[in-house]
Amino acid sequence: MLTISDLTYRLGDRLLFDKASVALPTRGRAGFVGRNGAGKTTLFRLVAGEIAAESGDIFVPARAKMGRVEQEAPGGPTTLIDFVLAADLERAELLDRAQSETDPHEIAEIQTRLADIEAHSAPARASAILSGLGFDQRAQQRPLSEFSGGWRMRVALAAVLFAKPDLLLLDEPTNYLDLEGTLWLVDYLSRYPASVIVISHDRDLLDAVATHILHLDRGKLQLYRGNYSSFEKQRREAQELAAKAGKKQEEQRKHLQAFVDRFRAKATKARQAQSRMKLLAKMQEVVAIVDEEVLPIHLPSPQKPLSPPIIALENASVGYDERVVLSRLSLSLSNDDRIGLLGANGNGKSTFAKLLGGRLAPCGGKATRAPQLEAGFFAQHQIEDLDLNETPYGVFARLMPDAPQARVRAMAARTGFSGAKADTKVERLSGGEKARLLLGVASFRGPHLLILDEPTNHLDIDSRAALIDAINEYEGAVVLVSHDRYLLEACAEQLWVVEDGRVRVFDGDVDDYARHVLSKTRGEEPRAPAAAPAEASLEKPPAGKGRRDPGFARRQLASAEEKVEKFTKLLARVDAALAAPDAFSRNRDEAARLAAQREDLAKALAGAEEQWLELAAEQDG
Repeated sequence: MLTISDLTYRLGDRLLFDKASVALPTRGRAGFVGRNGAGKTTLFRLVAGEIAAESGDIFVPARAKMGRVEQEAPGGPTTLIDFVLAADLERAELLDRAQSETDPHEIAEIQTRLADIEAHSAPARASAILSGLGFDQRAQQRPLSEFSGGWRMRVALAAVLFAKPDLLLLDEPTNYLDLEGTLWLVDYLSRYPASVIVISHDRDLLDAVATHILHLDRGKLQLYRGNYSSFEKQRREAQELAAKAGKKQEEQRKHLQAFVDRFRAKATKARQAQSRMKLLAKMQEVVAIVDEEVLPIHLPSPQKPLSPPIIALENASVGYDERVVLSRLSLSLSNDDRIGLLGANGNGKSTFAKLLGGRLAPCGGKATRAPQLEAGFFAQHQIEDLDLNETPYGVFARLMPDAPQARVRAMAARTGFSGAKADTKVERLSGGEKARLLLGVASFRGPHLLILDEPTNHLDIDSRAALIDAINEYEGAVVLVSHDRYLLEACAEQLWVVEDGRVRVFDGDVDDYARHVLSKTRGEEPRAPAAAPAEASLEKPPAGKGRRDPGFARRQLASAEEKVEKFTKLLARVDAALAAPDAFSRNRDEAARLAAQREDLAKALAGAEEQWLELAAEQDG
């Protein structure tokens, strides 16, 4: 379906594609992965013909229909359902011709073609797609102009899906979706009958949808068969093989060089020495496959835990002005709860999070908060609200007005902004770097409660894994609002559902919730969720639920092993830098940063080793 040959493309002085080649199979569903900024979106623009390559060829069959969501949200007076229906250009043209055509033979051909493309069932198909993405029948009849940009991007996605292109290009399609919409989209794409390439950092989507993984690394494209978990395994095996081959080659080089050094001057062995020198010159170096290291994310735990419950709501209600959004809330939050907050966008998740975080006062009932309760709040919209002329150093300097420069820089480095990066303006930071900065600000004072509203939207897969580690090591309470199913499975011990103006406890895991949501969107009789009313006492899930199920235990053990390896490598690098003779005389600030980083890494390594030992003992038991 798509063939790329010797593609070369530069963006400024950066070489994004260096004679890259790949061939994607027809009807294959490829997950497109690579570090942020590697050039994934640029490749989509090249394939779509928006920009021209420096050299190389991109081939898509001439009659193949390509579909891609535009970057700009649609608008205007057109209703949602009409906008989606208009995406099928052939159907729209045929319907127009049917209205004006008078020749009986032409009319017959038009009607035959309309039947072939199932044009008359199109409104029902369009409505089903919009419904799956969160628009009820009433919303579908409203004009686009009445919706916010995020909701209009959902409509643009619906239109592309409805058009059923032969090659579907999707760039982070879940960024504007809630968990319910994400579950529907994963289910839809896993059954999509044509070719798909999807850029995503959602590993659950990549595991459920992808038949292949397209990896962009250092300007090269490589296609792996299987889903993301299979890709990770193949990548690790390739790294191990490359390391072994490199070691074997180095031993062979030493052996050949030793022969040359020993016998080059001897006339009787000169010819053999020359042949070995030629062999050495021809040997192609085995290039090690090395992944870029991702610094850990640090979420400081509270210095002094509070007595539970840290928040207690008694028949509380909350809303804006005189409009009540949620009512009859009788909930309690303990000092180490891990809550996954679910519910479709618009049901009141953000309102409830603001109530827990102290940003909204109850408009009825009673809300009791523990004295000295400190809450940290991360919300997706805060990224857009950042001062573009600010720097990470400036952000932390305002939070630490009396601290010396070295301490401020050490704090910035702990958050992931070391050296010159700390003095980079926010406008030049990537989305993932902005998210790291806001996570550092939200957790700066070691809060007792962390509320994280869609924290993963701009993080790549490795950074999301680092966030999972940080959340699981954090010792306070966490409330997670996320469409990232993998994150919820790895971190949440309880699921609370916001719907119908109330908050309920879902008695089940994310898989159960996914089945419940999909049964409704497919029009099946939904499985009644085993949900306790909001007034019920909220207890910890019994052993065997949440983070202690067998699948989770295996993932945690593998994650702990990877953490130990990563922290060990990072610690070795820092130690090597600190061991330099002029480490402290050359740059005191940099040395202070490295010393602070070493302390954090040493603690992280000790914690990772302890976690690994505990998990290994649990599995062996």
